[in-house]
Amino acid sequence: MMKRGLAFLVGGIMLLASPVSVLADREDAKLEKPYVSLGADLNAQERATVLELLGVTEDDLKNYTTATITNQDEHDYLDAYLDKSVIGSRALSSVLVEGKTDGNGIKVTTHNISYCTTGMYQNALVTAGIKDADIVVAGPFKISGTAALVGAIKSYENMTGEKVEQENADTATNELVITGKLAENMGDSEKAEQLVGAVKEKVVEARNLSEDEIGDVVDQAANEMEIKLSDEDRQAIVDLMEKIKGLDLDVDSLKEQAKDLYGKIEDLGLKLDINQEKVQGFFDKIIQFFKDLFS
Repeated sequence: MMKRGLAFLVGGIMLLASPVSVLADREDAKLEKPYVSLGADLNAQERATVLELLGVTEDDLKNYTTATITNQDEHDYLDAYLDKSVIGSRALSSVLVEGKTDGNGIKVTTHNISYCTTGMYQNALVTAGIKDADIVVAGPFKISGTAALVGAIKSYENMTGEKVEQENADTATNELVITGKLAENMGDSEKAEQLVGAVKEKVVEARNLSEDEIGDVVDQAANEMEIKLSDEDRQAIVDLMEKIKGLDLDVDSLKEQAKDLYGKIEDLGLKLDINQEKVQGFFDKIIQFFKDLFS
């Protein structure tokens, strides 16, 4: 009887321990080796340039997990948000992803990337669900880098063995493109990424804001940051946040994973109070009523 009881006890412990073991194995695999995604259309010289920028040799690749980003991959992700002529016909963006321990956050370094900033990548990668990774993005010469998000997601999937949800990947792509367009229109990449990040933080924190309330947050943030938005840009941010609202994002994780960006946003000291905006709007209506009454 004692032997049977002991057998059940040991079996129970093994059963309870097995999920932990699986998670530990997955975490070990994540930290074991870097993952590289290379543009499929790099010629020999371009490939050599990119590998040098990534800090990788051909010999290193034998010990890395590698994947290829095709031009079709880029179009699959980006066609909904960018003109086909902008995406082009050659896949050149390349990415190195190294898994890190919990708390590391997402750290991004870029080489020959002219359109996307590290903050834009950080924000979009968090939306995609990527955590605790050092990421290097490189092109053989100056390229926009928008398609590099595809490679980062692909490498992360290989690293974790888990598929990034399509809705998250799509929203992340949308976010990267919109932030890039804002930066172009505003002439200030840092302000663009901080504006999107600040609004995103509030939307994720509140979870269930209406479209009008999201618009109020956009207006407040833009006003406090002294940014003049066109109606089109404002609506693009609101539409993006409607998508982000539907994702299962955690505000603490958001700030932990994109520490550099959200540290800068915190330093801005923005006071995005939805209720305050509503109250102010109420009093504005009362004042306008009496103005109309006595005019």
